[in-house]
Amino acid sequence: MIEWSVVLALVVSFLLCVGLSPMLIPALKRLKFGQSIREEGPSSHQKKQGTPTMGGVMVLLAIAAATIVIALIFSELTIQVWMLLLVLLGFGIIGFLDDFIKVVKKRNLGLTSKQKLVAQLLIAVVFFFVLDAVGLNTEITIPLTTYSLDLGWFYIVLVMLMLVGASNAVNLTDGLDGLLAGTAAVAFGAYAILSWYVGATDVALFSAAVVGAALGFLVFNAHPAKVFMGDTGSLALGGAIAAVAIAVNLELLLIIIGGVFVIETLSVIIQVASFKLRNKRVFKMSPLHHHYELSGWSEWRVVVTFWLAALVFAVLGIYIEVWLG
Repeated sequence: MIEWSVVLALVVSFLLCVGLSPMLIPALKRLKFGQSIREEGPSSHQKKQGTPTMGGVMVLLAIAAATIVIALIFSELTIQVWMLLLVLLGFGIIGFLDDFIKVVKKRNLGLTSKQKLVAQLLIAVVFFFVLDAVGLNTEITIPLTTYSLDLGWFYIVLVMLMLVGASNAVNLTDGLDGLLAGTAAVAFGAYAILSWYVGATDVALFSAAVVGAALGFLVFNAHPAKVFMGDTGSLALGGAIAAVAIAVNLELLLIIIGGVFVIETLSVIIQVASFKLRNKRVFKMSPLHHHYELSGWSEWRVVVTFWLAALVFAVLGIYIEVWLG
C-alpha cells in the first residue's frame, strides 16, 4: 500500500528546494558567502574558490516546511517528528555558525571542535530525554541475530555517540560536487523504506522529505557545483540520519546503510594513526574520495562510484532487516 504522505513529502520537499535555489544562490553570491578552499587540498579544487556555500540553508528550509505541512495534513506531526526536526535544525544552526565564522570572519576552521561538541551533545541530551519521556525503546538488536540488549540509562551514551559521530562522518563526506547530496538521498531513502516497513509512517515522512530536498539540491550541486552545502547542511544531515535510526530502533543498521560515511571516517582515522605511529601515509589524501582523485580519477567518476557504493549498502541494509530480520 502506498503511503501518500511519504510520497508527497518527497515531492514537495524536492520542489521547494529547487524553487528556493534560484533565490538563495544569488543572495549567497551578493553576500559574498564564497567557499574558502584549503591550500593542502587537491590542486584541481582551487578553481572552486568563491563558489557560494551555506547552501544547506535551502535544504533545511525545504525539509522543515515539507515535513510540517504534510505531517499536519496527514496527522503525522508527532513528538518523534518534532525531535527529528530539532536535531536537523539544531545541528544545522551549529553548522551555520561554523560556516558564518569561516566566511565572514575569514577563519577557515570556523567554530572550535570543543564548541561544536558541546552544542551537539546538548541537542543529543534533549533529544534523548524528550523521547524517553514518551516511551523510547532502549533495547538494541544486533543485525543478523536474535540477540538484543536493553541498555537502560546507558542508552543516552549511545545516542550521544551516534549523533555526534554521524554528523561528523557525514561532514567528512562532503568534499566533492554532489557526493553528499547523492549518498545522503540514498541512505535516507533506505530509512524511509524501513520506517514505513516497521510502521513508523511519521519517521518515513521525515526521511522522504530529506530525500526530496537532497535531490533538489543535487540539481544545483552536481558537478560543476553552483553552490555548496557547507557545514550547515552536512552536520544537519549527519545528525538527522542518526536520529532517524534511533527513532525506529534500527541503530546498528546505520553502520551498514551509512557504509560510505563509515568508510570515509575510517580512512581519516587510519591516515592520522599511520602518520603519527609510522610517519607514513596509507592514502594519498584522506578522506578516501580525495585518494581516488589524486589517483587520476575524475571528480564525476569518484562521485558516481560512491553513489553506487551507497546504493549497495542501502540495499544490503534493507535486505538484512526485511528478509533476514
